Amino acid sequence: MSTTLRSIPFLALGLCGLMASQPASAEIKIGYVDFQKLMTEAPQVKSAMQALQNEFGTRQRELVAMQNDLKARDEKLTKEGAIMAEADRAKAEKALRDQQREFSRKGGEFQDDLSTRKNEEIGKVQRYLLEEIRTYSSAQGFDLVLGEGVFWNKPQLDITAQVLEVLKSKPANLPASAPNKPAAAPAKPPGGK
Repeated sequence: MSTTLRSIPFLALGLCGLMASQPASAEIKIGYVDFQKLMTEAPQVKSAMQALQNEFGTRQRELVAMQNDLKARDEKLTKEGAIMAEADRAKAEKALRDQQREFSRKGGEFQDDLSTRKNEEIGKVQRYLLEEIRTYSSAQGFDLVLGEGVFWNKPQLDITAQVLEVLKSKPANLPASAPNKPAAAPAKPPGGK
């Protein structure tokens, strides 16, 4: 049984406890955010992906040109190999193999670099989106906002569109990263040592 399925009874129990601890006249405001929808539609995500395209576009075009050159050399060697002198053919085959190795090496480095940068950018965007969800939820007076792990919700609880509108009103480029704040020391209970 997955952790999510096992945690549902505890979540329900926690919600019941939260409801019971509230005064009878106070209503609990609950919302839901479809985080995947934010990750596909938020302008900050699109901006980050465009920045990656700009950063890696030149290298990608160079690899495509190198691949086309390799294909042309291979086709030429295939056509003319039978009429070439043995030494010339061997030299051309060696040059082709060397270039193929170089292409494989550069292609692997490109994929590694792109993957690393993409993960960095996605992580930065996710942290930004989570902070915006918290800010919006707090400003709107939500007591609880759920995300992943929700099996069903009433459409009235879905605040994704509202959060997305807030994100669209903000600059598409992410703000510069602020240094990580140190964790606050836990509060000591009164009379504790």
